[in-house]
Order: sequence, then structure tokens, then C-alpha cells
Amino acid sequence: MRHQTREQLSVVAQVEQGLQQMTLSRNDRLERWAGLLEQKPQQLLSTLFEIEYQPSRLRDKMRCDNSPISVASEDPVLRSAGLKNDTFGEARRFFEVSAEQLHEVICYCHFGTTISGATAARTVRSLLL
Repeated sequence: MRHQTREQLSVVAQVEQGLQQMTLSRNDRLERWAGLLEQKPQQLLSTLFEIEYQPSRLRDKMRCDNSPISVASEDPVLRSAGLKNDTFGEARRFFEVSAEQLHEVICYCHFGTTISGATAARTVRSLLL
């Protein structure tokens, strides 16, 4: 693989300009996340197990497929705004919430093994200032 400039690539391919880094406020990011969850209100999403018992270095690496965080992570708008992955620590950083606040959204102890999109959306909205 060789490095090419955007101009060089545009000769052989269509270069997508729309995926540049976006700037969204904290509330805009949370609103976007809640909106994504509301798009499939009946969808059952996975929770993370016993977040509160994990040391912070392990807790920050926790993730699972099909979680409320993974819904956010799959969104191109949130990705272009800086969401890097679907781990607990990255969600805390990106959405600017505390571990306790994110615990309320995603932990097994509140919802069991799954949470509906609608319930997750309401919980995310409760974090808005």
C-alpha cells in the first residue's frame, strides 16, 4: 500500500468529503444517541454485567455486542464526531458522563440481561443538562 494525497485519489476514485470530523456539544451527542435508540424501541439490547464491581481499568475496557453503546458506535455521525469504539470507557469520555451515570444506562443490575431501545433512550435522555 502506498500513501496518496486526496487529490491523487480523486483521479481514480470518488473521495467522500462528508465524513470530516464533526463538532457536537455534549447534549447534541446524548440527543443523537437517544434518537438512535428510539428508532428501534422494541429492540432488546445487551447490558454489561456487574460494572460496579470492576476496577476502573477493566471497567473502561468492558463492552458487548448489541449494547446501547454499540448502537452509538455504529452511527457514522457519532463516529465522525469522535466516538472511537463501543467500550464503557470510551462512552464515558465521548458522552462526558461519569461512571455512575453510564452505569444507570447500561448495567445488568438495573435491567437484567437486556434493555429495550425505548428504555435505554429514556435513561440516556435523563443525562441531559
